[in-house]
Formats: sequence, C-alpha cells, structure tokens
Amino acid sequence: RLWWLFVPSVFIKCKDQEHRLKVLFQVLDVNGDGGICVNDLTIGLKKLGLMLILSLQKIVKAGDKDLDGQLDFEEFVHYLCDHEKKLRLVFKSLDRKNDGRIDSQEILQSLRDLGVHISEEQAEKILKSMDKNGTMTIDWNEWRDYHLLHPAGNIPEIILYWKHSTIFDVGDSLLVPDEFTAEEKQTGMLWRHLVAGAGAGAVSRTSTAPLDRLKVLMQVHGSRSKTMGGIIGGFTQMIREGGLRSLWRGNGINVIKIAPETAIKFMAYEQIKLLIGSNQETLGIGERLVAGSLAGAIAQSSIYPMEVLKTRLALGKTGQYTGMVNCAKHIFLKEGMAAFYKGYVPNMLGIIPYAGIDLAVYETLKNYWLQHFAKDSADPGVFVLLACGTTSSTCGQLSSYPLALVRTRMQAQATVEGAPQMTMTGLFRHIFRTEGLRGLYRGLAPNFMKVIPSVSISYVVYERLKVTMGAKSK
Repeated sequence: RLWWLFVPSVFIKCKDQEHRLKVLFQVLDVNGDGGICVNDLTIGLKKLGLMLILSLQKIVKAGDKDLDGQLDFEEFVHYLCDHEKKLRLVFKSLDRKNDGRIDSQEILQSLRDLGVHISEEQAEKILKSMDKNGTMTIDWNEWRDYHLLHPAGNIPEIILYWKHSTIFDVGDSLLVPDEFTAEEKQTGMLWRHLVAGAGAGAVSRTSTAPLDRLKVLMQVHGSRSKTMGGIIGGFTQMIREGGLRSLWRGNGINVIKIAPETAIKFMAYEQIKLLIGSNQETLGIGERLVAGSLAGAIAQSSIYPMEVLKTRLALGKTGQYTGMVNCAKHIFLKEGMAAFYKGYVPNMLGIIPYAGIDLAVYETLKNYWLQHFAKDSADPGVFVLLACGTTSSTCGQLSSYPLALVRTRMQAQATVEGAPQMTMTGLFRHIFRTEGLRGLYRGLAPNFMKVIPSVSISYVVYERLKVTMGAKSK
C-alpha cells in the first residue's frame, strides 16, 4: 500500500521530514487545490487503503486554524505533529513495562483501569488489529500508524487523568460536569465518582464554612458595619455574637444541597448532550460550555430555595431560627413563596461567565502542560492538577463575583433593617453609586482564602473515598 511508504518515518522529526509530508499531502489533496477537505480525506484515504470509522470532519476541524473548511499544508503539518505528541503520551501510559512495546496484558489492565472489563481473547483481538508484523505486541510505529488520523480529543487515557469538576469543590457548584466513558456509566463507576465527589465536597465545605459565612456577612453588611470591615473583625464579631459554633451557621444546608444538585446536573448534562446531537462520548469545549451551562442552570433552579435558606441562616442571629425547617416556615409565612427565588436572575446570569472562564482556563492550562511539559505520560501529577483547578476556579469566581454579591444582597434584603427592596439592575446601580466598584467585590478576600484549602481538602478526601468505594483509577 502506498500509505505505508510514507507513514513509518514521517513523524520522527517533523521538520526534517517535510518532504515526506508534502508527498502525503499531495496524495490526500485529491483535487489539487492546495487544501484537504473532508471529501479529499474520504477519497484519498480509500486510495491509500485506509478506512476510518471516526468522523473525518473532526480531523479537519481540529487542524483548521483559519476556519476555511480545509487544511492547507502548514495546518496539515501542525496537526500531525501535535497529534503524534498526544499519541506518544498515551503509548507511554499504556506501556507499563516501559519496554517500548504493548502486549495484550497491558491493554487488558489499562482498559480495566478505565472501567472497561474485557476478556483476554478480546484484548488479543484488539492487539491483532494494530499488530502488523505478527509479533503479538505493538511497538511505537504500529501504534502511531494505526491511530495516525484518528482525532485525539477522545482518547480516554488523557481524559482519565484530567478529571476536574468532580474533584475541585470551592463551595460554588457551577462547574461543567466531567466526561465519563460509556463503560464507566454501565459499570456504575460514574456514580461512585459522583458520590466520592459529593462526600469530598461536604468535608471541604465544612472545613471552610467559617470563611464562607464571613464572606456572606461582608457581602451584606460590609458597608454598614465598621467591625465587619476586616477578616479579624468579622470573626471576632461572629464569635462574640454566637460563640465558636456560630462560625458554622448555615453550613448544614450548604452540605445537604450537594447531592441533589450534583445528581440533577449530571443527569441533565447527559440528556442535553443527546439533544445537541452529539454521538461522541466526549464533547468539544464549546459544546461542553453550552451543555454544562444549561445543566447547571437546571440544577440551580431545582435547588435554589436551599440557596436562599443558606444565606438567611448564615445571616441569622443566635436563637432566631431553631433549624432549617423553622427558617423555611418563617420565610414562607412572612414573605411568601416568591422569597425563595429572590436573586434568581443574577444567579442564573452568573453561571455562564463562571462556567465559561473556569472551563476555558482549565483547558488552556491542561493543553499548555501537555504541549510543553508532558514527556513520558499524560498524567500531570497531583500538584499540576491542584494548580490548574485552583487557578481556573478562582478566575471563574472572579468573573462572576459581582453577580454573586448582588444575588446574596437580594436574598437578604428582607432581613436587613432599612435596606431598600430593589431589582437586580437597581441594586447594581445603588451599590456602584454608594460604594463604588469596590462595593461589588466585598467579601472577596475570605472567598479567595478558602479556595486553596477547599481544593486541597476535597482532592485528598475524594481520592480516599474513591479507593474505599472501589473507584480508584490508578
């Protein structure tokens, strides 16, 4: 086959093999117009004797930098060199013996780590499909040649290492859900991950609850109370008013709402993926943003009354409420059902910038690490994951913080003596006019102070719970 004359040494040194790539490009450029489109790939690959079952559209989309619907020679070279790097990372991860070859046992174990349970015969069948020289092992050339023009975005090994939102709980569940393989869903591994994530979130939120309550108090009372103007003053006032126990006021409802919100968000996310017409296990970043934002909006809408309860309990004085039920009853009798949805609009508006920036920053940092620092494995290690997750979550929170502050103020308006009952836009104007731009960021300090401990604690607890529940990946 003509194909195999070009492939084996094309990618050893991308720049030194430009002439070989040029010949391959000319073969695939069926109509000779200097660009490779989906139709060119379909015809050209048939001529080379290679049949692909994956979408050729994804190949063009992945390499098409100028968005003209085809790959010119420069884009073609860039795509293949970048693609080879990702393939090498996966090959290294599968090569557990580090001998430069992958055997059926390594395939078997790697798939089991992903939640895919197959027989030895099935593993050997997979190996034979890539084994061209009959050695019953796959070397780098055979691996690369087989996956050469397969889109790398769906490689489960990379996805496995870079789990994000199920790990990093910073107290605001507006994150885009992670991707899970079909096997993880079928074997129940998905729900083990979600339960572990919920448990980790409960521990991390409880550990940082004093900072979270201080944030709420500063958002609502920061401009009215001199003692609430700083971190130390705020803690002193809370302890003086209600003792040490008061530092955790409102934490119970904050923990309880994790499970229903997480479950609703993931179920909605899976259904929305089907509605937007995706037949892939993983989505592109744009599709994830749309599906994740909509799923987040559905989940937030379902549990929003609990958000209001959390704010009211956090702001309550000692003895004002006997518990969550008493607080809910008090709000309903005094203010009606509508009170449970105060601040709903700014809360919904905050989902898009939070999820969008959090996802974009995380994906950017992930890809940068993979391109510049990943040599032997796609596994970034704990510290890289923590750094990427903390940075992206912080950027997401910073972008939506003014909306979160206005939401909290609206939820609390009825409890603050002398506070005007305003709409979202009216409250924005009032805060900006009376407190300046700084007023929209009150409480930001304790909010950021809890990010690193929240992420660290949730990660440690999440990993331990995964082991306990039999969901440990590696």
